[in-house]
Order: sequence, then C-alpha cells, then structure tokens
Amino acid sequence: MAEDSDLERTEEATPKRLEKAREEGQIARSQELTTFTLLLAAAAGILFMGSGFMDKLLKIMKAGMHMERELAHQPDLMLNRFYELAFEGLLAMAPLLLLLVIVAFFAPMSLSGWMFSTKAIMPKFDRINPISGLGRIFSMHSLVELVKAILKTIVIGGVAALVIWSNKDAVMMLLTVPVDLGISRTGEFLTMSFLLIVGAMILVVLIDVPYRLWEHAKQLRMTKEEIRKEYKESEGDPFIKARIRGLQREAARRRMMAEVPKADVIVTNPTHYAVALRYQSNSMRAPKVVAKGVHLLAARIREVAAEHRIPILEAPPLARALYHHAELESEIPEKLYTAVAEVLAYVFQLKRYNEYGGKAPQPPLDVPVPAELDPGAAEPGNA
Repeated sequence: MAEDSDLERTEEATPKRLEKAREEGQIARSQELTTFTLLLAAAAGILFMGSGFMDKLLKIMKAGMHMERELAHQPDLMLNRFYELAFEGLLAMAPLLLLLVIVAFFAPMSLSGWMFSTKAIMPKFDRINPISGLGRIFSMHSLVELVKAILKTIVIGGVAALVIWSNKDAVMMLLTVPVDLGISRTGEFLTMSFLLIVGAMILVVLIDVPYRLWEHAKQLRMTKEEIRKEYKESEGDPFIKARIRGLQREAARRRMMAEVPKADVIVTNPTHYAVALRYQSNSMRAPKVVAKGVHLLAARIREVAAEHRIPILEAPPLARALYHHAELESEIPEKLYTAVAEVLAYVFQLKRYNEYGGKAPQPPLDVPVPAELDPGAAEPGNA
C-alpha cells in the first residue's frame, strides 16, 4: 500500500519541475481570456476611433460611387482607382489593426508571462495514434470544452437576443431617418451591442481561467518517488554526501595530524582537550593553532606529540579557551596573548634546559585566561 501511494500523483510540482515544464512549452494558457481581451480591445477601439473610421469610410464610399466618364471606358484607370481606394481604406483601419496586433501579442502573456520554446512546436507522433485520439475525445478535458461551448452559446446568444429585443423600436426607427443619420445611429447601436456581448464573455473567462490554472497544476503533479528522485539529482544522494563529508573530515584530520610534529607545545585539559601551538618569531605575528581535538582525537594528538617529543603542558582553562575560540591555521585571540606567552616562555626555557642543562624550569601553574573565554570557568569539575 505504501508503494502504491508513492506512485500516485498527489504532490504539488516543485520549482524545478515547473521550470522544466516551462522550457518544454507546457504552461497555463486560456484561449477564452485571449479572445475576450482581443474582442474587448476591438470594441474599445471602435468606440473611441469609430467616428473617424466612419468619416473616412464614407468619403471612400462616395469617391468609389462617383463614376467619371474616363473610368467607364478605360479599365486600367478603374483598377488604379480601386487600388487607391483600397489603400485609403487600409490606412483608415490601420490604427485599429495595429491595436489588435499588439493586444494579440501580449494577451496570451497575461496568465503565465512570456515564454518561447521550440519544443512546443516539435511534431508529436503519438497524437496520430487513433486510440489516444479516442481517449482525448472522451476525456474530462473534452467534456469541459463541450460545457464551455454550450455556456458561451447560451450567454452570448442570450445577451445578443436581449440587446436586439430591447432596441427593436430604435432599429425600426432607422427606416425613417436620413441616410447619414441612419448610418451614424447604426454604428452606435452596433458598437454598444458589441460591447455588451463582449462584456458577457467575462462570465466564461471567470470560469475558464481558474480551471486552466487548476488543470495545469494537476498535470504537473508529482509522485513522492519523483520528488525523492529529483532531490537526489539536485542535492545528491544523502548516503553519498555523508560518505563524501566523512572522507573530507578524514582528509582534514590527516592533514591536521601531520602538523602536530611541527608544533612547539601541546596544551591539554589534560584528557578532554588538546591544542597544538606553533610560533615562529621571524614569520608569524602571533602563535597559531595547528591542531586541536577532544576525547579520542585529543588522545591521538598527545600520542603523536609524545612520539616526536613535543612538550605537553596541562593548562585546562587555556586548553578549553583555545579549542573554542581559536580556528585551525589561525592566530590565537589577542586576549590569550599573555597566557600563551607564559606557555611559550616555559617551552623555550625547557628547550634550553634540554640542550645546555642547568636548573629545570617550572611549568606555569595558573596561566591568566579571561573568564569569558573559558567555557568551563563556572564548572568546578572542569578545572
């Protein structure tokens, strides 16, 4: 049962899945929204520019109906006149056509933004499969399209019938008015009717847009197994990543242990912490921590130090402060300069004693470590 649930598409699409679908041209689109926007722009254009269109078109019509004697006997001149009038009509309609071209270009972007993908236009031979075609015909998508078509017919047809019926008297009155006035009123009537019919389409758009978004999200849903696989591809297998981190830590530990024989002194807790310090007056501004560790790693640092005869000094507060506040291959904090200076002074005295003999130096018993740098200052058991 658990395996079956992992194969069900119940999870929302991840950002990576959405981006991949977008690259393949699979985005939410509403043809109804595009059509509505285009028709609304056309209606608005006619409403605001219609009077200018009508004036120009009337002039073109009058010029076209004016027959000159030369045109009647010379077909070439008649064709040239026809071309001129057609070009003037096209120029008259150019602002509206330009508006429609711009809206047609930007309207599809209103739902999912700009997208260009060559994969969307690549041929898909599975679409010519008759079995798949039958499945698409009797699918939920086709049923929704059928319902939407019926709804559009009812809404648009009902609004058109209502508009015509409510203005039937005004339409009949057009027969009694002069031609110029009748043409003007007819244009106004058609424009307002067009606006009302287009406005009625907003009901279809309000249904279609949420459905398109829901359908697109449903198509991109993922199974739990797909999400796990994507996570492994993007982030890497957790087991492999853990193994890599382990190898990296081991390599860093080996490099650190290789620096222990080069240290000047090992400061210990004595059993919990071990910190290796190195100082070269001619190349270092301050002592540096070359190795540090706790528990087993601290014990290993002490073993390597003993093998190479590196001095080991028990100074619990200093060991704890260095471990917690000094980074590897970095200089020690300035607040620990005094304490470390006492330790290094003892180490140099010890080296001199081992080389030349004399009175053995006494290790410092109480090095000055600020309380705020010692995490064990308030714990008597760590002293």
